[in-house]
Amino acid sequence: MTYNSDVFTRRILNFPAIRPCEFVSFSSLLTSLINLGRTICEYKSKTFFVNIKNARNAIRFVENLLIFLEEIPLGISTCVTNSATLSLSELHFILQKVQYLLEDCTRDDARLWMLAQSQITADEFRVLIRAMGVALDVLPLEEMELGDEVNGLVEFVKDQALALKFETEVDDQRFLRKVFWILDHFGGGIDPKPSDVRKVLEYLGIGSWSECNREVKFLEDEIGLESQSEKKSNIRLLNSLMGFMIYCRSILFEYVDKVTSKRTDNLGSCDTVRCLNADDFRCPITLELMSDPVTIATGHTYERSSILKWFRAGNRTCPKTGQRLLCTDFVPNAALKQLIKGFCSEKGIHFADSVGRSRDVTKAVVAGSKVSEQAVRLLANFLVGRLVGCNNQEQNRAAYEIRLLTKTSIFNRSCLVEAGTIPPLLNLLFSCDPSLQENAMASLLNLSKFSKSRKIIVENGGLILILDVLKCGLKVEARQHAAGAFFYLASAEEYRQLIGEIPDAIPSLVELVRDGTDRGKKNALVTIFGLLLCPENHRRVFAAGLVPLLVDLISSCEREDLVTDSLAVLANLADNPDGTTSILSSGALPMIVEVLGSSSSMAAREYCVSLLLSFCTHGGADAVIVLVKNPSLMGALYSQLTEGTTRASKKASSLIKILHNFNEKSTFGFSNPVLPQERFIHVW
Repeated sequence: MTYNSDVFTRRILNFPAIRPCEFVSFSSLLTSLINLGRTICEYKSKTFFVNIKNARNAIRFVENLLIFLEEIPLGISTCVTNSATLSLSELHFILQKVQYLLEDCTRDDARLWMLAQSQITADEFRVLIRAMGVALDVLPLEEMELGDEVNGLVEFVKDQALALKFETEVDDQRFLRKVFWILDHFGGGIDPKPSDVRKVLEYLGIGSWSECNREVKFLEDEIGLESQSEKKSNIRLLNSLMGFMIYCRSILFEYVDKVTSKRTDNLGSCDTVRCLNADDFRCPITLELMSDPVTIATGHTYERSSILKWFRAGNRTCPKTGQRLLCTDFVPNAALKQLIKGFCSEKGIHFADSVGRSRDVTKAVVAGSKVSEQAVRLLANFLVGRLVGCNNQEQNRAAYEIRLLTKTSIFNRSCLVEAGTIPPLLNLLFSCDPSLQENAMASLLNLSKFSKSRKIIVENGGLILILDVLKCGLKVEARQHAAGAFFYLASAEEYRQLIGEIPDAIPSLVELVRDGTDRGKKNALVTIFGLLLCPENHRRVFAAGLVPLLVDLISSCEREDLVTDSLAVLANLADNPDGTTSILSSGALPMIVEVLGSSSSMAAREYCVSLLLSFCTHGGADAVIVLVKNPSLMGALYSQLTEGTTRASKKASSLIKILHNFNEKSTFGFSNPVLPQERFIHVW
């Protein structure tokens, strides 16, 4: 019987302990219990940031308990009653929780949150140690015949369980009060003294930008998880603490030391992902890639929404094994989720993060609390001052912070736009410092996602400046950020036309499709797709030579997302006869049929059907003859009728009708069958 706390990445201060099987042998249980106790004792050498005294007392208690457990001979298993096994099983269950609690107290990314939860943590220590005392109290020592010395040791451990006091430590209380005092200042729109903020960070051992950033990332994730819970009782506090840490990260540290957390270094790495079977990432119920995997009592993993639907339908069995379940609880399998994210990133597949979506809805539009709102407003004014009146190094530091702040939060974007960040960021695009130019461009990309910022960018000459970066940015990353900014600017109809009218805009995007990185190609493709919503831009795209480039990209690229985006652009172009003629002349027809039959992407298959339908309606009988002669095509089209979206099904039905009509006319002896004059409406 093995136990490993790292199999699942669990939510902090949650202890998903597993009770030993009721049929476990006494010797196996005892061995596992001793190993678990030794693992807990190893925490003695680790660093605790809060609840230090309580953690040390708990470890000392387990050390004494371990002495007793090691005195029990494995050979007495034949004379041990069920009550002794049950008592040790309860100890095993409690020790798992103790290990989880100690693990949380040593986490290097949750120090502030553990300080805020110091009272709850102290209570948990007290409850768990008392519970172990109760488990020992019912242990039938007389049946085990261990001797007076060992029995005396057990009595000592039981007394210790009652005597130990687990209370919130004085220093923890003092610094927690200081944190709330600083939060009150934020709530009143007042900047706290840097010395007061530094004292809190020094107490928690946070001495660098990267350590501070890890705290921010943890709080972001915790907010996402909390927003999915029923009570959402900690949302306000979590947001306030995140505002505090963001303020500290931006103001107190002069240098950015980008150090990744050891907890996630190996999860989702390319080497790891390449060794795994993609079928292991699919839900056994839906056979789709999981975005929120959870593991039930049998150890099998399912998509959360699928297994919930299964349970709500009245089923109390494991769908995969049929085993009867005593409980329908499940735990998030965050380690597998991280691997699936890495797999999707490696293969160019969109990952639908349910936690991310929830966080975007609940947190991004408005601040999560008044404290976090005021903290961001104070920080925005500080960063604008850095952009305008400081040297290159400090400007780069400020631009990088703005880049981070605007990555996901709509509220942060609105605050920074109101503070006047856009004009100085545009000025920084002239910089000869590659890093500064990239951070400024990335910040503008994020800000362009906010509708009110687009007008400000355009009115300050941003289109030409962003185009200059797209054409000759100092780093390839800056060029791809510029393409992304054009995508969001092109979402407004008037700017879509303005961008197309700039002579070098579309040719520069096409050049990025040809020579850019995968990310750059994707940004350029989605931007071109947006620009094609303006009819005048179609001829400009043809003139730039995009069609043969996309045909080559589809035939040679291994990334599914790039193939899908390329097909989307071609399908848009094929909506008019000139586009169809250009695509057919590039020899794309056989390749489109092949992708329809082989692609695993539902969107890619739908674009293929749309293209083939356009070929038939705009390309005439020549295209239809080629399709009719392809024996595998009809199977793929009929699959779209049953498996595709409503839109794909309608297009497939129309295409099947055209091909059937052509076959019927050919059968009755028409030498040049005439296609039915039907008008097809293409909806995207």
